[in-house]
Amino acid sequence: MTEIKRTFPKGFLWGGAIAANQVEGAWNVDGKGISTADMAIYKKNVSKADYKKHNSMTEEHIQKAMQDTSDHDYPKRQGIDFYHRYPEDLALFGEMGFKTLRVSIAWTRIFPNGDEDKPNEAGLQFYDRLFDEMHKNGIEPLVTLSHYEMPMYLVNHYGGWTQRKVVDFFIHFCKTVFKRYQNKVKHWITFNEIDSIVRHPFTSGGILPERFENVELAVYQGLHHQFIASALAVKYCHEIIPDSKIGCMLTRLTTYPHTCNPQDILAAFKDNQFNYFFTDVQVRGAYPHYMKRFFREKEIVIEKLEGDDEILKTHPVDFISFSYYMSLVASADSEGMEKVSGNTIGGVKNPYLETSDWGWQVDPVGLRLSLNELYSRYEVPLFIVENGLGAYDKVEEDGSIQDDYRIDYFRAHFEQMHEAILDGVELMGYTSWGAIDLVSYSSSEMEKRYGFIYVDKDNDGNGTLERKRKKSFYWYKDVISNNGL
Repeated sequence: MTEIKRTFPKGFLWGGAIAANQVEGAWNVDGKGISTADMAIYKKNVSKADYKKHNSMTEEHIQKAMQDTSDHDYPKRQGIDFYHRYPEDLALFGEMGFKTLRVSIAWTRIFPNGDEDKPNEAGLQFYDRLFDEMHKNGIEPLVTLSHYEMPMYLVNHYGGWTQRKVVDFFIHFCKTVFKRYQNKVKHWITFNEIDSIVRHPFTSGGILPERFENVELAVYQGLHHQFIASALAVKYCHEIIPDSKIGCMLTRLTTYPHTCNPQDILAAFKDNQFNYFFTDVQVRGAYPHYMKRFFREKEIVIEKLEGDDEILKTHPVDFISFSYYMSLVASADSEGMEKVSGNTIGGVKNPYLETSDWGWQVDPVGLRLSLNELYSRYEVPLFIVENGLGAYDKVEEDGSIQDDYRIDYFRAHFEQMHEAILDGVELMGYTSWGAIDLVSYSSSEMEKRYGFIYVDKDNDGNGTLERKRKKSFYWYKDVISNNGL
């Protein structure tokens, strides 16, 4: 059977994605301050199902981590030394033909505590060098302003995002980088997976549950401040960089009903509706009607300043970016059903899907559905900025890494992306997670590998950090050069 040639639109932005807190390392170099990511530890002999429980933050853990000046037990403090090795890594991305690379700017490199008036020049210079090197390799930066690395000073002195003053600090940071890089960066994202604050308040919002009497109220107050900060970032990005585009980012959690039982369908409907809440606010510019009942029944009253509703309405994002790793299944009664884990949330096992080494359900068709549903609801451009396969990779005796399973994963997802484009979806681009092996967000381990490029480092931090091209490296290079399959 002849394979269908799938050509993507002209100018489609093929590339990859990484995050400062998972690759840079150099956590205390050149004036950088300590961030929430620097608190994360790697724990041996923890089952995959218990990663989230063991990585939850407590007051005791924070105090210990703040006093520990080493990086031995804190893999995100080490990263993969991208801070010093970025020219080598960008050359490899350039060799693959990347059109874009999604990166993030570490807030604590620019403002170590988060509330300073003057920025840290050494931090600004690092990103100057990084963006210059990207352009040298023909790669357009796609920059996330906040990606799971809030300054710990703001956590300890302002309660994280629960305090309105943090909006001012964040916007000062945004204006600083917009002005500095206005000629180097045209595509921006405000908050990485802004919805994740409801699942991991500390990582996403600097909210340590022990410090709040009503954690749920603190989370939604912090979220409101992030919504306002996102809208104001849009405003100033457009003013400072008139030819820029700035988007939001969502963890797309497409959910199917377990059966055609109306109760299962209702459960799935509610899960999907809640997932849309975050984009409803940032694209449509207002809190959706269904959240009013949610807040009323939860007895949550969000404090708003006069003019907040106008800010949200006046400054919607230009595009929606999102992560997609798996679909979910909802049941009105899941007692006794087999469960699976996931990138942010688990659920009932779908018997029609295979699972990854980490138990995540692989569902390429779910990506096509996600694209169509998002575009039908909002009719703004979409950008897939995270999608990929975390797997165990083996280095063969000849030094090669034969990751055909990763190639199969990408091919199946690219086919469904192309189907969505044929359906009429406006898709700007695709950046795989992560373009190079990096420290896992959820478990702080290295053996959960996503990259096209292998990094010689193990879970305990041992290794040469040598970079090796995997088989998927050459396959993706071919996809990009042909602008499709």
